[in-house]
Amino acid sequence: MTDKEILEQLPYSKPFLFVDEILKIDENGVEGTFFFDGDLEFYKGHFKDNPVTPGVILTETMAQIGLVCLGIFLLNYKLNKRKLISLTSANIEFLKPVFPNEKVTVISEKIYFRFNKLKCNVRMLNEKNEEVCSGTISGMMVNIKQV
Repeated sequence: MTDKEILEQLPYSKPFLFVDEILKIDENGVEGTFFFDGDLEFYKGHFKDNPVTPGVILTETMAQIGLVCLGIFLLNYKLNKRKLISLTSANIEFLKPVFPNEKVTVISEKIYFRFNKLKCNVRMLNEKNEEVCSGTISGMMVNIKQV
């Protein structure tokens, strides 16, 4: 499965797509990027006159790149309307802010993938190669009927 095919299978679209490119991917992990454009809607209210990327958006970015892209690759699976990758847990530590117009790199390393559950160590780096957040994220491939 190519990087382009993985990106096409993501179940997101703008304004909730937080993956620009996959730099590398294999059975052990993935590395990808996203640019936080200063015109994104959430910056208008978080925080007034000093916008910062919300932690929930950073977590979502890490999940989309580090869990969903890797899950699609590992399953070599074309998502359809009956299946989705569902976040089951996240434990993230936030170390530095991410401001508008910053590009981040997400690096994910698989801890395990069994019984359709994927667990990864994930970290996010800013353009200075500083770690801005890190932790573990888990998710499962589920049928919509199960949700």
